[in-house]
This record gives sequence, C-alpha cells and structure tokens, in this order.
Amino acid sequence: MTTPALSVLDLVPVRSDQDTADAVAATRSLARVADRLGYRRYWLAEHHNMPAVAATNPPVLAAVVAAATDRIRVGSGGVMLPNHAPLVVAEQFALLEAAFPGRVDLGIGRAPGTDPVTAWALRSGTGQGDGDAVDRFPDHVDAVMTMMSPAGAALRLATGDHVLRATPRAASVPTLWLLGSSDYSARLAASRGLPYVFASHFSGRGTAEALALYRGGYVPSEEHPEPRTLLTANVVVAPTAEEARRLALPNIRSMVALRTGQPLRALASVEEAESEPLPPAHEALAEEMLSRWLVGTPEDVASRLTALAAEHAVDEVMVSPVAGAVAGTPADRAPAREETLRLLAGALS
Repeated sequence: MTTPALSVLDLVPVRSDQDTADAVAATRSLARVADRLGYRRYWLAEHHNMPAVAATNPPVLAAVVAAATDRIRVGSGGVMLPNHAPLVVAEQFALLEAAFPGRVDLGIGRAPGTDPVTAWALRSGTGQGDGDAVDRFPDHVDAVMTMMSPAGAALRLATGDHVLRATPRAASVPTLWLLGSSDYSARLAASRGLPYVFASHFSGRGTAEALALYRGGYVPSEEHPEPRTLLTANVVVAPTAEEARRLALPNIRSMVALRTGQPLRALASVEEAESEPLPPAHEALAEEMLSRWLVGTPEDVASRLTALAAEHAVDEVMVSPVAGAVAGTPADRAPAREETLRLLAGALS
C-alpha cells in the first residue's frame, strides 16, 4: 500500500487552563511542527459560540498560521459560506493568496457550524434569511469562484455591467474545495469539477458512498481534469496504547456532551476527565466514537491510516490531532498534539 501524504485539521481547542490567546499560541506552535515535518496542508475550521473551540474565523487564523510557517499550504476546513457574504469570503482569500501565493486553500461548507440562535445572529447581517442562504449555496459557491478570478464577476444592471473583483490585480487564485457530510456536497462538487472532502472525522459513516457519488458524477474542469479528494480522521498517537486512550478522554467527553445536549465547557485536562466518569448511559456512545478514531501507538495508527487511505483510494489523509493535555502543561503549547504529529510522521516515513 502507498504511504499517504499527511495534512492537519485544527479546531483551535481551548482547554480549561487556557484563554483564547493561549489557544492561538498553541495552534501557532503546532503549525510550525507540521511545517517542519513536511505535512502538506494546515486547515482551520469554523465554529461559533463554543467554549472549547477558538476557530471562529478561518481566514484570520490562516493568516496567523501562514505567517508563522514557511512552506505548508494553509486554508479553511472550512468557511461556512451561508454565514457570510460571498464577496467578503472572496476578498479574504484573494488577499491571503496575494500575501502567500501558491499556499492557500479555500474549503467551503454549508453547515452553520453552531447552534440555531448563533447561526441567526451570524446571518442576520447578510441580508437574507437562514433558509435562503442555504438554498442559494450553489450560486454563492459560483460567485466566490468568479469574484476571485482575475476577470471578476459582471453584474448586469440597468445602467450596464458592473464588475466585482476580490482584488484589483489577482495573479493567482486559491484552490477551492467543497466540504460536506452528506450526498449534497458530493454531487455539487462533482458538477462543478471541484475537489471534495467528506467530513469522515465528524460523520464516521457514509464515506465510501459519498466518494463514489462524487467520482461517478464528476464533470472535469479546466483546473481539475480529474476528481480529487482526501480523507479526514481524528487521531491520537502516543508511545503506548494505554497512554493514547487516556489522552483521548477529554475530547471524547467533549463530543459526548455535544451529542447529548449537555452544557458545553472548555476542554478538560486528562486528569479532570478521569475524575468525572461518563454516566453509564453515555458509555456506549463514547466507545462507538472512539472506535472510529485512530488512537494508539505509532505503528498501529500508521497501519490503520494507510489501510483506510487505500480502502478509499486517496493519497492524502488530513488528521485532526485530538490528544488532550495533562495537568501542568504550558498554557501556550499542546505537547501531546505536537507529539501525535511527530510520532505519526515518523511511523509513516
């Protein structure tokens, strides 16, 4: 089996011993590790009003990461387009591409990335209702692509055409990816000839079916003559399986709280997670989630990751390093997340 390339997805987790500045500093440090190890991309997610997640603004974070690294591609995984005016997104990523040419990816999704009330607050300033924003998602994807191009988009007005360009003189454009966890985005990406990522780290099911739909219905484009995709996975790597499972506890507990409607809090330390066992009614859910994550020793995770990539015929895996932190960890670092990247890269080299 061919060894897949590695990339990183970062939600910028906020631990109970961190403030937002600490969390961003830890992300900056993690990105530098990924850059030195030869990881291909570093993408930032978009989530809102969540105490354990500081990734609220992918283009701002992408700029922070790009400025702190030398060669790794940076981007969004992804921008939730219905939350934003298409021109704003086009301008943000066109400027990123101008500042860091050849290193920028724009991943776009249509989920809210938050609760309904926060989604309403985000979208109330876009001039359209929630349903309208989602329904017009394909049109808005087209608008972003066109406005980032050097020619721009022409609006037909009664007074004549009015051209909108994301930057005055674009010399290159970011690579646009569509993200999704359903058949919808797979079909849309195929129809537009765009690269596509199924959120297998989040959904856990339906990956093969979504990729088959995408590949089977793919319409070649000038930029992408062939379908292009990658795989995502939640990963924790440690010297022993027992240690890896222990480091996974804080994120497992946080995901269980999210799925069962419990109050959301900053990410617990490993010791805090161990001191508050899950209710028996939630243990099966935790085990089911853990079974889909790649948690274990470097050799075990590398083997499972390679087999997963071969099963889905992808040459790249984007890992979300979800290792927690033990008490006494420096607030501006995430050593267990950094070690996950180091150990995995070493095992796959």
